[in-house]
Amino acid sequence: MAGRAAPAAQFEQAGELKIGQVGIANLRIRTLDVERLGAEMRDRVARAPKLFERAAVILDFGGLPVSPDASTAQALIDVLRDAGAMPVALAWGSNENAALAEALGLPVLSKFRAQYESAEAGVAPAPPRTAPVSEPAPAPAKAAPASSEPGLIQTTAVRSGQQLYAQSRDLTVLSQVGAGAEVIADGSIHIYGPLRGRALAGAKGNADARIFCRSFHAELVAVAGHYKVLDDIPRELHGKAVQVWLEHDELKIAALE
Repeated sequence: MAGRAAPAAQFEQAGELKIGQVGIANLRIRTLDVERLGAEMRDRVARAPKLFERAAVILDFGGLPVSPDASTAQALIDVLRDAGAMPVALAWGSNENAALAEALGLPVLSKFRAQYESAEAGVAPAPPRTAPVSEPAPAPAKAAPASSEPGLIQTTAVRSGQQLYAQSRDLTVLSQVGAGAEVIADGSIHIYGPLRGRALAGAKGNADARIFCRSFHAELVAVAGHYKVLDDIPRELHGKAVQVWLEHDELKIAALE
């Protein structure tokens, strides 16, 4: 391509979009460049309009050294709406962030920020509690297993408009997942028919979760919030049996042997 090479920073996203377990996206702002953020969102909507057009978005300013002022935040909200997204709340943060949300007339949602940070850096330990003087401190309990319930098995097709969620366990679908349908699991997802809708594994941040399907045509796949849409997938994998997993915060998709 003719012309000078763009600076390296231009190849990094100004905002990292992660998909939550109820279809609400968390947009963590990395660089407060309103025009770049708007351009990135327009590109996402153009590539996958069924997924991102009028999609509910949580704005997370936790990746910035300081929260933006109300006028800058409002300009960002406006440009995201013009791009086709629908900012609906701010992620939990500091008291300054709470004041910003009030000035913007938006609610603050705590679980999106907490879930995001636990996936990145682990949950900070709670402060120690002092046991009552009259009672000995209890012995530490054994950690509960990540998946305390047997896997959920769906024997019939998941049809357009339906959503199926396997909480704290794996999900196995013995039939197809139709276009416009959504399957979600806190563990891994196994699909023995065609996958044409969305599949979100590791919904609560389990980066070891995987997705397996026999015939890949997915609108979107995600593991621990990291996602790809069909346009991001090499065409030679369309219709193939594949597995999807997360490796060093990068979503990988490969054909099954």
